[in-house]
Amino acid sequence: MRERGRAAEDLAATFLQQQGLTLVERNYHCRFGEIDLIARENATLVFVEVRMRSGAAFGAAAASITAAKRDKLLRTARHYLAGLARTPACRFDAVLIGGDERPPEWLKNAFGE
Repeated sequence: MRERGRAAEDLAATFLQQQGLTLVERNYHCRFGEIDLIARENATLVFVEVRMRSGAAFGAAAASITAAKRDKLLRTARHYLAGLARTPACRFDAVLIGGDERPPEWLKNAFGE
């Protein structure tokens, strides 16, 4: 399972870099949780949740980001931002990876405060 998750994150990171984002950090951990990818798009800091689902359940990947998961991501992002000298513009995106050959689905501004 960890190998599949790592492969999904690798695919998402490559996809986002192809879209012009710069990867800043992978698997940021703190006591509140983990953020899969942190990237920059111009002056905006982008916190990215990567979700992988197999086959026909592809749409369920977005639905799997529950309110509790969003809360953990928000608290983790605040922790990350507290360590910066200046708080940039931010957003939360999701990259959905299907188990088939479809390209990743990128949901910009997937959720926020």
